[in-house]
Amino acid sequence: MRVLLLAATVLGALTSVAPASADPGSGALPYAPPFVDHVLWTQWSGRNQLSSLRVYPTQSGRAAARELGSSTPAADEAWSEVLAQAPNAGSPGMRAQFLCHWEFAEVAQPGKVSWNLEPWRPVVDDAAMVDAGCNPGGPREPF
Repeated sequence: MRVLLLAATVLGALTSVAPASADPGSGALPYAPPFVDHVLWTQWSGRNQLSSLRVYPTQSGRAAARELGSSTPAADEAWSEVLAQAPNAGSPGMRAQFLCHWEFAEVAQPGKVSWNLEPWRPVVDDAAMVDAGCNPGGPREPF
């Protein structure tokens, strides 16, 4: 049910997205980097002290994330910006959480202050990731 609701939300939002400004076939990203303003490691106590990486997208990052089919190369660029600021964010499952937030967060919850990634979450397939709202294996962080 959550997947259907999310899919309906995504499809509805995609019909209202403005087209990219770059020429098709130019190879240029339709939105200019940087896509990530900054990142911040924090702790929250859902069950124990759990680490969470808050990713704060720029306006350009938010716009690029709303763009249909922007998973590459813009998402690759954005993930590289995350890793440049938090090299230890490359643990298993973190990129998948990031991509889930990139593809759905600005559509399902526009303007969310940060996209939060947790290294303690299990590695799951794409369907399970979407079904869990990009937060598999436990509750969402309280911030």
